[in-house]
Amino acid sequence: MNRYDLIDEVVIGAPADTVWDALIAELSGGARWWVPHNTFAVTRATPDVVGGEVAITVHTKGVDNGGPKLRFTARTTAVEPGRRLDVEYVRGAFSGPTSFVLTPVDDGRTTRLSMHFQGRPRGVLRLLARVVDVGAQHSAGTLAAFRALDALIAAGRPVHDRAEPAAQGGDLLDGAVR
Repeated sequence: MNRYDLIDEVVIGAPADTVWDALIAELSGGARWWVPHNTFAVTRATPDVVGGEVAITVHTKGVDNGGPKLRFTARTTAVEPGRRLDVEYVRGAFSGPTSFVLTPVDDGRTTRLSMHFQGRPRGVLRLLARVVDVGAQHSAGTLAAFRALDALIAAGRPVHDRAEPAAQGGDLLDGAVR
């Protein structure tokens, strides 16, 4: 079975507390910078609380563009506010742990945001992973989201409200059997 062990990171032009607030808001359903690839909905407590659960949908062709949708649930296992958020994928298309780590850079003026994904595909995704490089697509979507967050911050735009999504993009899982 495929197992992914990926670390994707980007330096964001903002202090760690700003990046943390944006991360928690996005994982709580903010739909500001991870869209169009992923959307999030709180199902039990917010993601910054141990035991909180978030339903994640990966929109393989982008939100409202059809295509397969991959759904899974993340349960928060550890929180260090402003520094680290650990989750476990407990149901759906992926299983396994993931960590978001925020590291102050440049005397705290910027922040390295990293995601360490150690998921395993399950169900239909396990079959799809035989013909599509799901790990590469995961990294592409994560990096696009992190860069969209950085662009919002650089433009002075809000990073955690329900306004129009900032990220636009192509299809995830290009080449997948549809």
